[in-house]
Amino acid sequence: LCAPQTLGDRLGIANDGRRKKRKSIFGEMAEKKESVPPPDYDLNAKWDACIDLTTRRFVYSSLGGAVAGLLFFRSPVTRWASIAFGAGLGIGSAYTDCSRAFVSPSSSSSPNLAAPKVTDPSVSVSQVADE
Repeated sequence: LCAPQTLGDRLGIANDGRRKKRKSIFGEMAEKKESVPPPDYDLNAKWDACIDLTTRRFVYSSLGGAVAGLLFFRSPVTRWASIAFGAGLGIGSAYTDCSRAFVSPSSSSSPNLAAPKVTDPSVSVSQVADE
């Protein structure tokens, strides 16, 4: 009637320890890979770059404002004001660059938000220097 199945058959493992290829219940849908949008239209990469840029500029300009406040001002109120001014400059400049990145699809208009380049590990440094 029905051939008895071993535990290996149920788990999809061949007798020699290798896995058998199983057909998916979804057929060809499982074999197709997701299409990746071009980098100019990849919103996730743009948001990640904008959040990174905003965080860095906020922190660095706040630190710059703190140093300037310590050097030039005596009153704690004016020192805090210089920190707030630096933070505002950082956020404002990051907002400007991010708005340019989302308005225009080409990443050439915003060099600060360029996607990181993936390098081929098989290419050596001497080959890159020769080019």
